[in-house]
This record gives sequence, C-alpha cells and structure tokens, in this order.
Amino acid sequence: MPYVVTESCIQCKYTDCVAVCPMDCFHAGPNFLVIDPDECIDCSICAPECPVGAIYPQAEVPADQQAFIALNAELSQRADWPRLTKVQAPLPDHARWAQIKDKRDALVIDPEHIQR
Repeated sequence: MPYVVTESCIQCKYTDCVAVCPMDCFHAGPNFLVIDPDECIDCSICAPECPVGAIYPQAEVPADQQAFIALNAELSQRADWPRLTKVQAPLPDHARWAQIKDKRDALVIDPEHIQR
C-alpha cells in the first residue's frame, strides 16, 4: 500500500521527504505535496522525514484524514502539479502553519488561484 500525505502538510510544504524518496513519486502543488500511489513502493523512508508527521501508510491514515487518500491519487495526476525531485525551502510562515490544525480549507489546488 502506498503512503499518503495528509492535512498537516498544507501551507508548510517541507520537502525533507523528497530527498529520501527512491522513486521520485512526490508532486508539488501551490501549498501542499502529494504522493503518486501508483509509483510509491511502500518503502516507508519518507514518513519519518516529515517534520510535521503528515505522511502515513494508506492503511493507517486517520479516519478524519481519509479524504487525502483520494486527493493524493487525483492531484498527483495533474499536469500543473509537477513531480518534485529536489529539496526546496518550506513555504513562508511554515512554522506558524505547522501548529495549526483543521487547515483543509487552506489547500490550494489550482496554481492560478494562489493568494499573493
């Protein structure tokens, strides 16, 4: 089963996980990362690298985060969510956002709708 990026990643977008992924299966949106479930080999090395604990094995995604399973699958296929193969700096204000819970409404899916 693949790994899944969940809500804690929103507006933080740490990329420590990308550095260790042997399959380059992470994709980046405006303020969130996703894992392509068809490319993830279930190696588990990305999960402990996430400083906000946003990555879970699909079978262990918390009940309130189950929607992120489909979101990872859907968003990883979008042309405007490119494959990420190199570490990037986290988003501005990431430290503050890392402490915020219930931030699903802050997820930006369409890169054209980024608030600047």
